[in-house]
Amino acid sequence: MIEVRQLRKVYPGDVEAVKGIDFEVAPGEIFGLLGPNGAGKSTTIGMLTTTIRPSGGSARVGGFDVAENPLAARRVSSVVFQEPVVDRSLSGRTNLELHARLWRVEPGVARQRIAELSDALGVADLLDRAVGDYSGGERRRLEIARALVSEPRVLFLDEPTVGLDPRIRHELLEVIGRLRAGTDLTILLTTHYLDEAERLCDRIAVMHEGRIVALDHPQRLRHELGRELVELHVRDDLPAALAVLRAHGIPAEDAFSVGSTLTVPLRDLSAGEAIATINDLGVATAISAREPTLDDVYLRLTGDRLAPAA
Repeated sequence: MIEVRQLRKVYPGDVEAVKGIDFEVAPGEIFGLLGPNGAGKSTTIGMLTTTIRPSGGSARVGGFDVAENPLAARRVSSVVFQEPVVDRSLSGRTNLELHARLWRVEPGVARQRIAELSDALGVADLLDRAVGDYSGGERRRLEIARALVSEPRVLFLDEPTVGLDPRIRHELLEVIGRLRAGTDLTILLTTHYLDEAERLCDRIAVMHEGRIVALDHPQRLRHELGRELVELHVRDDLPAALAVLRAHGIPAEDAFSVGSTLTVPLRDLSAGEAIATINDLGVATAISAREPTLDDVYLRLTGDRLAPAA
């Protein structure tokens, strides 16, 4: 449903925001695009939604090339932007009806579609109130209903839960997870919440500095770090501690750090063996072991990699 081949975007000043990325999204799949600020996620979404023209490569949405046939690509897709776009002075119903008219949805079909969507998204009782009176979570639900009125085949969700409190975020995730039930709606989601991506997405792509540095099922990405990892608070400088660990058989090629905490995937070494060795070496003030998370995958891929010991 989405096909991206060597997609590039270069801004004035020779700033290459997206550096030749490739991925595909199957019909009915929820696909996550993750990465830190400046990784190229927003530029990628802009190109796929035809608001930014690619500098090279190609992208197709629903079979339509976004550069050569942007109107057709727009007709089969819809987007929920990070910033609200509904008119707060109008009622929820009027917002939905206006969007349906803009997309030339037949009035009878639009009425039925609005009734179904407002019920499914839990805003049916709010439709005749001004959107300015909605809570943040209610407004976000209306935004999603608005995006779906035109019956798109592809839905782009750009940071859909940003700024919402944990309870509302949890409820909205359930709504998003149900959206494709009984349909082949394809969803491309960008988010900074890794638990969100792991919960919703069939596959995720991690972007860093304009490139895709990993693409797979969340569980497989976690398994690449092995069954366990150890975290240690380092007494002295990290490179010295890393060199000591490697010299004593701790495989730290995939180690990464956050502040003074060094995280070391263990691969085939047991946590007990690693902790005993580290204790004997005296390079850490505290040591713990746990299973890898998607956060660990993200930090390893998007953080500063530790240089190999000389």
